[in-house]
Amino acid sequence: MRILLVEDDAALADGIARALRAENFAVDVAINGEDGAHLGSTELYDAAVLDLGLPKKDGVMVLREWRTEGRAMPVLILTARDAWSEKVAGFKAGADDYLTKPFRVDEVIMRLRALVRRASGHAGAIVVCGPLAFHAQLGTFELDGLPLKLTAFEWRVLSALMLRKEVVVDRADLIERVYEGDADVDSNSIEVIIGRLRKKIGAAMIETVRGRGYRITAGVT
Repeated sequence: MRILLVEDDAALADGIARALRAENFAVDVAINGEDGAHLGSTELYDAAVLDLGLPKKDGVMVLREWRTEGRAMPVLILTARDAWSEKVAGFKAGADDYLTKPFRVDEVIMRLRALVRRASGHAGAIVVCGPLAFHAQLGTFELDGLPLKLTAFEWRVLSALMLRKEVVVDRADLIERVYEGDADVDSNSIEVIIGRLRKKIGAAMIETVRGRGYRITAGVT
């Protein structure tokens, strides 16, 4: 999963980004509204964390622009503004959730996981495909009831496939969701990750759809 974090407090942004990366998220950070608006309009994200009191462009304005452009990614507003009128303005602009400062980073992570899961059409906290279970609210995987150990890149690819199980996920879509914006991406990197995942969960579960991408299915392992 790839997250856009728009926060002008450098220390706070660094702390949130480090915590998200420790939970296997890919994170792009913008420190002002103009840069955040541009990234949210031009890159693919599973969700965004957006401060309201931003330099150059207010967070509510940024969010309105995204929604006007048809950007449907879930947005969690994170701000020191706790007045009810500010919350109403954020929700009217298209916010999906709201947290006021101070906050626990763990809560940010849990709320983001819930937003991404619901945006993918899963009401329940556990997504199951054959012998594989993704505990989306905890960010963990089980295979035949046993914990599945994954690298960060493997986790990002597998979570993207599981949240869209039985649906073909474009290769370009996977690349955007797995790597941060400044990453130097090798052209064969996704194929390498898919190969490692097939060894861990069974080759039959991940289908290659030639010319398009990959699909996870409840195949016989």
